[in-house]
Amino acid sequence: MASSSSTVTSQLAAMLRGESGINAIAGALQLDIPLPSLEDGGILELQAAADLTEKAGNVKYPVIHVYCDRIANTLKEKFRRFSGTADLNIEIRVSHDHIAELQTQIRHYVEVVTEILENRRGAWDSNTWYAGTYEVTFGPVKRGGRNYLQSAKVRLEVTIQAD
Repeated sequence: MASSSSTVTSQLAAMLRGESGINAIAGALQLDIPLPSLEDGGILELQAAADLTEKAGNVKYPVIHVYCDRIANTLKEKFRRFSGTADLNIEIRVSHDHIAELQTQIRHYVEVVTEILENRRGAWDSNTWYAGTYEVTFGPVKRGGRNYLQSAKVRLEVTIQAD
């Protein structure tokens, strides 16, 4: 059910962009360094490698990619057309001239994203529920962006039921 995956991806991206999204929460949290604001278009509904996006166009960092990489119809509710789960990913990419700054920036963005997720436990709409669990994976520092690039991935699972 591909439409379910695009729907939940759009819902998650809207949460990150919204009034209580990344920029608002980053301003509200007492962080030791201020985070650069995400520009319009800084949250993309796209699954693409960092080197590919850099070659394809003008990427402005920080950037967040939101995508669904797995959907499973487990038929938990036998008489629904779709009843299962979707694995969503929020991939945060930051770039800086100095390696030392990357670690702090990426950790603060992860803190902001997980704060948003913790505030959005429960029903997202009549067909989608989020239990509140997530997993964070930090990637190594690589060449890219302004000089150096680091990414972190926040993975979560939502339950979807559709007639």
